[in-house]
Amino acid sequence: METTVLKKIWLSPPHMGGNEETYVKEAFETNWIAPLGPNVQQFEKSIEDFIGNNVHAACLSSGTAAIHLGLELLGVGHGDEVICQSFTFAASANPITYLGATPIFVDSEEETWNISPALLKEAIEDRLANGEKPKAIVAVHLYGMPYKVDEIHAIAKEYDIPVIEDSAEALGSSYQGFNCGSFGDIGILSFNGNKIITTSGGGALLCKDQKTKEKAVFLATQARDNAPHYEHSHIGYNYRMSNVLAGIGRGQMEVLGDRVAARRKNYEYYREHLSDQSKITFLEEPKGSISNRWLTCILTPSFEDREGIRIALEHENIESRPLWKPMHLQPVFKNNNSYVNGVSEDLFNRGLCLPSGSSLETTDLERICGIIKSELK
Repeated sequence: METTVLKKIWLSPPHMGGNEETYVKEAFETNWIAPLGPNVQQFEKSIEDFIGNNVHAACLSSGTAAIHLGLELLGVGHGDEVICQSFTFAASANPITYLGATPIFVDSEEETWNISPALLKEAIEDRLANGEKPKAIVAVHLYGMPYKVDEIHAIAKEYDIPVIEDSAEALGSSYQGFNCGSFGDIGILSFNGNKIITTSGGGALLCKDQKTKEKAVFLATQARDNAPHYEHSHIGYNYRMSNVLAGIGRGQMEVLGDRVAARRKNYEYYREHLSDQSKITFLEEPKGSISNRWLTCILTPSFEDREGIRIALEHENIESRPLWKPMHLQPVFKNNNSYVNGVSEDLFNRGLCLPSGSSLETTDLERICGIIKSELK
């Protein structure tokens, strides 16, 4: 007897728009395969045009590389402390350690699930009382939801601490009419395979002036001095994006608006069709914030409910994922100072990311919602 294989529904698969292959083909036809070329320049320009607010973009090999370079550009070094949002992916925190610095973790507030202004202020004052002024703050627009931009940046300004704006999940999100990625002293984007647009792997560093961009590019290309031979006065990195991958990015930027619309439509479908399930709640947009809804996330009443839904979906060949496990609960950071209120731990225990790809069909959404409703009954 044949076994019927259910269609696989991924959490957030890549979704090509059509012109990606054209730009990649141009790279092959012109032999621009090296890490520099017209696609890189055009991809950077398209990012700058979209983000606006006089942002300059440097395309890199990953969002993690962008955070690493951003920290270095802000002067973070051995022995420094950097405040980092605890409720995030490890790539927000790991680069701090690359430079010999120490992450100090701050918990979230309930309205956006992002870094708590009250705890941020408490953490800064406590570090100052201990004779340690934080060198930078890494704040994250988690799942595409803007953090409390006005409050966080007011605190950063009060204590004269620069902000790295981790917009890895937030391309296409905005706050008070300005696009995410334009608020921090340094901003970063990710084009990993599961992001709202992708270059298969890649990222970008965003900054406020051309001079900073040029320094970022210099460091990203092994910090080679201007000489006929290979001369190096600084330690550099191999972080530049290739012209081939940038061609994919050019095509993806052309359909970014469609991708945001599709993901927001997924969210609305879930909210409409699961709203009668009193056990489930959603992350709503605060006034002035627009989320790209990179991933639609739900909160269930308990860990058991979350796992019941996740396993039920898994049995039907549908991928879902618990919300990020906070950094202050990760074994690798167990000895780091953290300022917590229990919010992110509760979100991790009860929260689930639902399939949110921009290529989802209505029949896919119907199937997912049907399984969730059946499990909750």
